[in-house]
Amino acid sequence: MKTKLALALTGMLLASTGLARADGELNIYNWGNYTSPEMIKKFEEKYKVKVTITDYDSNDTALAKVRQGGSGFDIAVPSQSHLPIWIAEGLVQETDVGKMENAKNIMPEWSNPDFDPGRKYSAPWLWGTVGVVVNTDVYKGPADSWGILFDPPAELKGKVNIVPEMSDILYAAIKYNGGKLCETDKAILKKARDTLVNAKPNWVAMEYGTIEKMTAGDFAASSDWNGSAFRQRLAKPSIHYFYPKEGFTYWSDNVVVLKDAKNLENAKLFQNFIMDPENAAMLSAFARYANGITGSEPFMPADMKGANELNVPADKKDKAEFMRLCDPATQELYTKIWTELQK
Repeated sequence: MKTKLALALTGMLLASTGLARADGELNIYNWGNYTSPEMIKKFEEKYKVKVTITDYDSNDTALAKVRQGGSGFDIAVPSQSHLPIWIAEGLVQETDVGKMENAKNIMPEWSNPDFDPGRKYSAPWLWGTVGVVVNTDVYKGPADSWGILFDPPAELKGKVNIVPEMSDILYAAIKYNGGKLCETDKAILKKARDTLVNAKPNWVAMEYGTIEKMTAGDFAASSDWNGSAFRQRLAKPSIHYFYPKEGFTYWSDNVVVLKDAKNLENAKLFQNFIMDPENAAMLSAFARYANGITGSEPFMPADMKGANELNVPADKKDKAEFMRLCDPATQELYTKIWTELQK
């Protein structure tokens, strides 16, 4: 009995000091090609935990999968636009991230977000913008418009890809037609719908994997996220990222623990782990997005400082909007347009 009590007390002490040693597994459900292998290896070695990662390609895909229950995943990484749904539907656990040891490193602007007040559920992963990528060897003209996708110049017709994230594409089509975020005007929505349907014959694909396809020359232009565009430029310098003049969004992804997580303690360790500056820098160095962790900059690659993909031009800053989902009725209208587009 003495031995058992001593072991129990020792375990409590280690846990209270943040030195707990875990064992077992951790199953992560995350966007594809978005997780630093170096960071995962470090976590596995530190805590003796085997990590398995399963990919998804959109917020809607992830939400639908988790809603089914019994996914076997411990962690997911939804965007802030969708996170309130996960919380409202009871899909995630309250892990008190804001009280974890490394929460002190969260940048002030991300420490108490309206999509998760007090960081009760989520730890910041990475954040970025949505814009247009173009291979300037193929097209050398102006490209800072959603028109590159919706009314492409002759050089790009049949070479355009659309990343299948509904909120991003509906926003782009609405802004291209003079509307606003969460637009409800039926005339503008009809224009947005017509724009998308008429543009589709000029697209070659609606795929998530732009890094490989853009650098291989399979695509010459695409809707995309800035970190993805950064990685493309590093592999092929003729690829450039543009901020559409009509308006564009920025977003953040966040790590949550699923309600039915089988490896709860390992999941909480992971949430705390990614808020360490050096570990957050590993995420940024791999995926090439900014993170929300103070002190991570010294550990990041030098070429990330001043990179066009990570710095919105002064004349475009007033065009940036933080992406959010609209009310259910409006969202249903958007879903109908999206469903028609995918036929």
